[in-house]
Amino acid sequence: MSVFTTVTPGQLGTWLGGYSIGSLVDLQGITAGIENTNYFVTTTRGRFVLTLFEKLKPHELPFYLDLMAHLAGHGVPCPRPIPSRAGHYLGELNGKPAALVSFLPGKDLSRVGPGHCRLVGAMLASVHLAGQSYGAVMENPRGPRWWTAAMPEVLPFLAADDAALLREEVRFQSRHRLPELPRGAIHADFFRDNVLFQDDAVSGIIDFYFACTDALLYDVAIAVNDWCLDEEGALDAARAEALLDAYRGVRPFAASERGAWPVMLRAGALRFWVSRLHDFHLPRPGELTHAKDPDHFWRIIR
Repeated sequence: MSVFTTVTPGQLGTWLGGYSIGSLVDLQGITAGIENTNYFVTTTRGRFVLTLFEKLKPHELPFYLDLMAHLAGHGVPCPRPIPSRAGHYLGELNGKPAALVSFLPGKDLSRVGPGHCRLVGAMLASVHLAGQSYGAVMENPRGPRWWTAAMPEVLPFLAADDAALLREEVRFQSRHRLPELPRGAIHADFFRDNVLFQDDAVSGIIDFYFACTDALLYDVAIAVNDWCLDEEGALDAARAEALLDAYRGVRPFAASERGAWPVMLRAGALRFWVSRLHDFHLPRPGELTHAKDPDHFWRIIR
């Protein structure tokens, strides 16, 4: 959600002529995140979020936009894509694929307890159940194929011990693919900064642009690795139990998922360790950017 591509009010005002959402009142860049350019857009008819996609190609984007529309239609509090006058979710602005989605109220939490984790677990299970009826398929763009290809790019920046740890974890995951696990549409980035709270309830799930078709348990592991760990990278038992109990109350775990849990926790940590190393050491230029600390996931792997 950094600003890599600048959009002026004049440019956006002209572009909004293709939508039935009123005229532009205010435009503000969003500084959090590292993948796309995002702006808060206020018009005479409401507030929206504008995304310009810096890496994803136009042919890839219907999976994400249609998934958000599908989930919103099934009661999940996620951004609803706004169609143009021509009925299209996807447009182009300043040479980049661009989309408008509804603005969701609330804010993300920096400190969480078991009660928050309980709400998050139930919501994630609801996302997975609603996603079961979504027909489109997208291979995980940040799965084993990607982290294996990205590893040689980040190894030169690592100390010898950390480089050995990374190589060993990639080898371990290559031997544990677990194709029998239940699969479907997953969020794949269910972190604290992508879940909004308002009045002690989950008010929004945002940033679906890493969503894909993968093991549902992998999505749970990604969430637990962010919501339920202490400063040393170990599981906080109370928070983890709250999240998992609430999840299984909506979608019970299969026997195969119980056995695969340690492997999935490691896979979720590996994916984000590699991506954060890549963003930290090989950043793209941007007007407003920030790369997140890779050490959180290094501690989990250790």
